[in-house]
Amino acid sequence: MFGRIGPMELILILVIALIIFGPKKLPEIGKAIGDAFKAFKKTQEDVSKEVDKVTSDTPAKSSEPKEAVQKDAEQGEAIKS
Repeated sequence: MFGRIGPMELILILVIALIIFGPKKLPEIGKAIGDAFKAFKKTQEDVSKEVDKVTSDTPAKSSEPKEAVQKDAEQGEAIKS
């Protein structure tokens, strides 16, 4: 029931928008919404590409975190002494 917009609901939304904004303003609003969706989609694709690039450039080695923890522990013991 919720989440589905049928043809009657769509017509009702368009009629209400036409009454509120008027016939001259409606195309401008539609264009602005379309441009906003296009910009959002482009930004989303750019971020996805950047994340893929960063994750593929620096492959994680399973021993690196373990070695870093051991090195930090050794330094901490040296400071305590």
